[in-house]
Amino acid sequence: MSKKAAEHHMKAAEHHEHAAHHHKEAAKYHEGGAHEKAAHHAHTAYAHHLHSHHHADEASKAHLEEYGKR
Repeated sequence: MSKKAAEHHMKAAEHHEHAAHHHKEAAKYHEGGAHEKAAHHAHTAYAHHLHSHHHADEASKAHLEEYGKR
């Protein structure tokens, strides 16, 4: 695997971890009735989700560049 692809896979994983953290925070705030804070964390989680998909796509592109279409 190319270094470029590996870096994108790592970034995707990091964003998944951040998203999970924010989902947990959203759940905690929602249960406590702090709906604005819950919404903030839910939106932040979604942003990390989008970033993770971007990095996954970039990793796939890097694989194709290195190994060609099969």
